[in-house]
Amino acid sequence: MKRKVVLTFLLTGTLIFTGCSKIDTGKEVSENDTESITKSGIDISNMFSDRDKEVGYDEENSVKIELSDSGSSSDSDAVQISGNTVTIISEGTYVLSGTMTDGMIIVEVEDTEKVQLVLDGVDITSKESAAIYVREADKVFLTTTKDSQNILTNSGTYTAVDENNIDAVIFSKSDLTLNGSGSLTIQAEAGHGVVSKDDLVLASGVYNIQAASHGLTGKDSVRIASGNYTITSGKDGIHAENKDDTDLGFVYLADGTFDITAAGDGVSAGNWLQADGGVYTIQAGEGSANVQQTDAGWQFGPGHMEQNQDMSEDTVSMKGIKATGDLTITGGQYSVDSADDAIHSNANVAINEGEFTLLSGDDGIHADAATTISGGTVSITKSYEGIEGLSIDISGGQVAVAASDDGLNAAGGNDSSGFAGPGGDQFAAEEGAYIEVSGGTLIVNASGDGVDSNGDITISGGTTYVSGPTNSGNSALDYNGNGTVTGGIFVAAGAAGMAENFGDSSTQGVIMVNGNTQTSGTAVILSDSSGKELLSWTPEKEYSSIIVSCPEITTGQEYTLTTGNDTTQIAMDSIVYGSGGGMGAAPGRGGNMGERPEGGKDMGERPERPEGRENMGNSADAL
Repeated sequence: MKRKVVLTFLLTGTLIFTGCSKIDTGKEVSENDTESITKSGIDISNMFSDRDKEVGYDEENSVKIELSDSGSSSDSDAVQISGNTVTIISEGTYVLSGTMTDGMIIVEVEDTEKVQLVLDGVDITSKESAAIYVREADKVFLTTTKDSQNILTNSGTYTAVDENNIDAVIFSKSDLTLNGSGSLTIQAEAGHGVVSKDDLVLASGVYNIQAASHGLTGKDSVRIASGNYTITSGKDGIHAENKDDTDLGFVYLADGTFDITAAGDGVSAGNWLQADGGVYTIQAGEGSANVQQTDAGWQFGPGHMEQNQDMSEDTVSMKGIKATGDLTITGGQYSVDSADDAIHSNANVAINEGEFTLLSGDDGIHADAATTISGGTVSITKSYEGIEGLSIDISGGQVAVAASDDGLNAAGGNDSSGFAGPGGDQFAAEEGAYIEVSGGTLIVNASGDGVDSNGDITISGGTTYVSGPTNSGNSALDYNGNGTVTGGIFVAAGAAGMAENFGDSSTQGVIMVNGNTQTSGTAVILSDSSGKELLSWTPEKEYSSIIVSCPEITTGQEYTLTTGNDTTQIAMDSIVYGSGGGMGAAPGRGGNMGERPEGGKDMGERPERPEGRENMGNSADAL
């Protein structure tokens, strides 16, 4: 007798299965494969130099600068002092201490030279410019000494000191690295906290940044190796964008602890974004509770606005973690509460590992192209649509979705692509759209469609439980192409009005029963002809339609499906069984007796996966 396994999940009730075969929750990954997944087609080997990570300095050969309102001082000709402006003109290491209530540090050396600024108890306020301005250098290192506390401030305005548009407390035209074993507080009453017009690297240290605009900005890139960051920003917390070179403007996060409160995006990359570790607490746009809902029939998130609502270029993006290019996460802990999508890419999203708690006023996870989840623990506790992409592949991990509309939605295009709107063709198949579950555990609690694809749906492995809609205008399962089960465990409960079963291209037995409405907390029990319980699951919402698929369901056998006081005897004369017809069901939806719904478009062969997935760490061949 097979061992009974009991699972309890926060979002969708309790489930027990005894007779169904053990399901593979994801493929084993070799050490070499892990390396490939980590890189995701991106060379990260040279993201940080040894000197980026070095927090020490040559004290004997360093130049000391004492800052003071009454007159700053230094005994080196490499330091020029004019009033409260201190200019460094030669390569070397400079140790700064003291206070200036209205002054600035300027670095202007040859573009082949490197400068290290060591902050050892510094408090600099610049009333009309940057506290530290790197006008020219090859690279500047800004290092905080052990246990030191340092403060840099702009008090509200920026007045041009040359042809450059200085708009940050720390402003660098060259590569800039921040590191150290002390703390640095950056206060920008206007403008940004830190800006590099090249690469911005943060390797270590403790940072408290309050900025009217972006907190951290790198034109070519933002790269963070480690450190502790508390960022409050009037725009994005961390921002990288290069409009001149689309190969740049990326964000790479190796590790660190982040507490980000942003009026815009928490983390935003104009190109690709990759996070390999770290602990993140992100609130974007005042969080999901800040989303205003309409009084119309549907309640819309920011990406699902009313028809004819103004969408100007000035619309503020309020996403948790966002990339214009591919977004890849290979580890870390993420707690995100965002007014718009919690995790968003205009290309592909790949989640390989990590722990996620996501609350969103729109999508929990959104990709314009492919969304893939191969590992980790993903809990989307609040969303309009839970997971969205032209294609959605789940091959491993533990995934839980709570959505006020669709749980999973495979649809192409931008944020609002999943909503057809008045006059839209909600039943048209879309080229390239599909959902495949091949491993892992997926739990869905949706008020709209539970699992919705504008193309195909394939269940080939894993364990999937869907608490679907209670209204007859939606269904637990909805597809416009082919619906196929070849393996795994799939159980869905919802309203019968638009109920849809899998098609007879399935190779594993599927049962659909439409019956009397059952109250929430009423168990679904499947037994074989001997009375052996194969599966038991308790949806947390009322339901009148059940879909069950399990490896033990085979043709030529008889089964009993029990829901409360109702019992249905089932003879599997074909691979797909359906009974009952929903009132007002669309043609071919609900009550199909093993035939593929006529309302779906026959798309023939399964659509090809979108281009570019091969570099997302979890290739189509790996599924």
